[in-house]
Amino acid sequence: MRLLVYLAITVLFGTADNTPKAPTATKPGKPNIIIIMADDMGFSDIGCYGSEISTPNIDGLAKEGIRFTQMYNNAWCSPSRASLLTGLYPHQAGMGILAGPKPGPEGPYQGYLTDDCVTLAEVLKQAGYSTALSGKWHLGEFKPHWPTDRGFDHYFGLISGAANYFDITKTKGNNVVRYMALDDKPYTPSKEGFYMTEAITDYAIKMLDEKKNDQNPFFLYVAYTAPHWPLQALPEDIAKYKNKYNIGWDSLRALRYKKQETLGILSNEAKLSPRDKEVYAWDKLSDEQKKDMSSKMEVYAAQIDRMDQGIGKILDKLNTAGKKENTIVIFLSDNGACAEEGLWGFDKRNNGLPPGGEDSYMSYGQSWANAGNTPFRFFKKWLHEGGISTPLIIRWPAAIAKKREGSIIKQTAHLTDIMPTVCDLAGATYPQQYNGKAILPMEGQSLLPVINNDKIIPHKPVCWALNGHKAILADDYKLEAVSEDAPWELYNIKNDRSELNDLAKAYPEKVKEMAGLWKSWAKKVGVFNQQPANKQKK
Repeated sequence: MRLLVYLAITVLFGTADNTPKAPTATKPGKPNIIIIMADDMGFSDIGCYGSEISTPNIDGLAKEGIRFTQMYNNAWCSPSRASLLTGLYPHQAGMGILAGPKPGPEGPYQGYLTDDCVTLAEVLKQAGYSTALSGKWHLGEFKPHWPTDRGFDHYFGLISGAANYFDITKTKGNNVVRYMALDDKPYTPSKEGFYMTEAITDYAIKMLDEKKNDQNPFFLYVAYTAPHWPLQALPEDIAKYKNKYNIGWDSLRALRYKKQETLGILSNEAKLSPRDKEVYAWDKLSDEQKKDMSSKMEVYAAQIDRMDQGIGKILDKLNTAGKKENTIVIFLSDNGACAEEGLWGFDKRNNGLPPGGEDSYMSYGQSWANAGNTPFRFFKKWLHEGGISTPLIIRWPAAIAKKREGSIIKQTAHLTDIMPTVCDLAGATYPQQYNGKAILPMEGQSLLPVINNDKIIPHKPVCWALNGHKAILADDYKLEAVSEDAPWELYNIKNDRSELNDLAKAYPEKVKEMAGLWKSWAKKVGVFNQQPANKQKK
């Protein structure tokens, strides 16, 4: 399998010059920037945030860098990626909903990036950076809304949403089409020896290999599709986790929470939430149910394991190129663990095959997602902590002193903060106009003071709106509702991060104040404009 993958990538991208050369250190000045995003990965799914899954390379980033405990995404794929790349709320960037096969009317729900926003790639190009993206886009299905239309010099990856890891033509349904591209041209990979995670890694390495002797800075965005369903992994990775999850989700949640306490990721502010009321106790399952469900988690763990292996290869290439010291590496996820569809997950093939191979097409469901988001409640598409909390790891050897390596930072942060942070890092100017269009101002704030000296900084209120769910975080309080008509819930996040004690009835004036702030924000960004008639599914 590995040989076939190597041969396929060599035919596609060409053979790198393997003549031994002395690494050329990056000259002092603007740092190189690598952003790595996982897809549908829960808050506790990597080792340095509590997991038992083998992630030594991601954990190594945390050991040499800093970890944030309160970093927020937007709970869904396209909205999160829009904020990451633009520094705006998703509605402002045209991504209040998923990128889909049919663009909506222009506005907050159009399904592709607007022309009054700029991407990190567009901003960094103006600051002298080369730019490349390897992996998932999901911010515009058709040209002229592809990565190379939005500032990336080079691109390889999946334009669409979830896809078969081995063969993108084998989709979840009869009417679903998935697109890949190489630079600005459509691309269909060979079915022989292809595995999506490996291909994304290989192209990222190719981009780094081309930059090893380049003195100009680079921006590389690596957007893995792992561990998003379908549950498909390489056999050797699945074998590592054989029988590991026979303990079930109840024991797994307890073990992960204990590890989080030991690591210092969480303390008294976040108690382990009760098992979701819909989820069965593991010991109530039949032996056959236990076998089926544990096998699903084995594959999910294998998908994360392979992603971590790929990240290790990328970091090794960075090191051998002599560019580790002045390269900032950022790792995070686009939303919480995914509970689609139901307690047991789905099986789109229903052909009797176990999860893992290219002819299976399954998800692991709410039961394991509840464990993935330990200790929080709820999942992807929800605005409770389980839906919007992501690990955030930042490594930058040139700026993070040895004595600060491994620091755990209890700093509130949001995806909109990445743009102002990167602008500060790169000495880049965020434009007021671009291509003749007035550009919306950034919504986030720079995290550079935190990166440079672990200084905790006050954060402006953060707001969300997604498929009727709504939320606002201001100082220590978070106000949220699960639908447009549902009552507001109020939580003191500083003392109750797991959202177990609703204070709405006790503090009605606080609810009124924060609800007013949320409504003003929603009007500003266009939440109430052109609401989509049908909620899209990924």
